[in-house]
Amino acid sequence: MKRYFVTGIGTEVGKTVAAAILTEALQADYWKPVQAGGLDFTDTDTVHSLVSNPVSVFHPEAYRLKMAASPHKAAAAEGREIDVLGITLPETNNNLIVEGAGGLMVPLNKRYLILDLVQQLGLEVVLVSRNYLGSINHTLLTAEVLRYRKVPVAGIIFNGEENSSTEDFIIKYTGLRRLPSIRQEADFCPETIAEYAKDFVPYL
Repeated sequence: MKRYFVTGIGTEVGKTVAAAILTEALQADYWKPVQAGGLDFTDTDTVHSLVSNPVSVFHPEAYRLKMAASPHKAAAAEGREIDVLGITLPETNNNLIVEGAGGLMVPLNKRYLILDLVQQLGLEVVLVSRNYLGSINHTLLTAEVLRYRKVPVAGIIFNGEENSSTEDFIIKYTGLRRLPSIRQEADFCPETIAEYAKDFVPYL
């Protein structure tokens, strides 16, 4: 059984599209533990709309927070605190894709980060990087903290416009396994996701 935690080098780097592709490739279940903001159409809704196989189950979030902010701030705005130790994997006999919120060092409460949740759940990470000025720094820092915490990494996905110099440097420096890239698309639809999924199957 394959179970991966999809994280990124920051916010808006393409985690949700990557999670949809991985979900389709493995015909896996999908779960986002914490959704902060966007409750009218959540990341779970987005992935559900992009996945076309009949097997995947989309599990409800452990926390649905109104404010589009760091989860610890969004929860505090509602007079709540996220009980990280109480977050457990959904029951399923299927493969599972779990999507984080923002990057690894995003706080869930006053003590715990997304990184702590990854370790608690015991999942292998798929890291999503997007090419922009500063992305090398952000990617290397993320890879370094994963190595320091001894979190297993299944590989890295480069999302967006290709930059071979940046991508080759990151792979050489980190030693991470390179997964297929997700390139700039005019629109992501179920058919596009399914085509990408075919490329990912041999790597998962």
